[in-house]
Amino acid sequence: MKKALLLVSILFISVISTACINNFAVQELNNKAKSFMDKGDYANAIERLKSSIDLDGSVFETRYNLAVAYTKAEDYSNAVDAYNEAIKLNPDFADAYYSLAVCEENLAKDIISGLVKVNEDGSVSKIEKSEDDKELVDLSDSDKNMVATLLGNSISDYKIYLDKAANPQDKEDVESKIQVLETMKDKYGTADSKSVEQD
Repeated sequence: MKKALLLVSILFISVISTACINNFAVQELNNKAKSFMDKGDYANAIERLKSSIDLDGSVFETRYNLAVAYTKAEDYSNAVDAYNEAIKLNPDFADAYYSLAVCEENLAKDIISGLVKVNEDGSVSKIEKSEDDKELVDLSDSDKNMVATLLGNSISDYKIYLDKAANPQDKEDVESKIQVLETMKDKYGTADSKSVEQD
């Protein structure tokens, strides 16, 4: 997880300062978002990035940075959606797949631990729990299906990362993570990858 946050943090900083964003208002909103991110104010960063997307939804960096902000805020469901939107704009950016895989994995783990519940419509919601609330979570069939789907998607996205990255230094670590996730996925079912949408 630390590597993913480091990757997304570095990218956030570098793309905000580039001149590739032509629209001044979009650039200003991105700069304000970066300032909020630097302060750890992810909610305001997210709002600025959403406003920037409203002005021009075709800027990969803005969409990616929104995913980064959601990741840092540990809102993995929205981060997954934002990474998928960013990937539509730039499907060759390997690190987006890595970061997406990390968020899918973390969302699955949040469901397993009872921090997030799967709603009837397939969306997910956070559950407020205290530190004293450490009871075992009894997962429903829809929870297990969502976990299996997320883990399958994570495995798939880690593999895409390995295919798209030019000689990744973390190849062995990622391959090892894929093996662990495949074992976890087997425990929760055999849902098809990319078949469950997040809200």
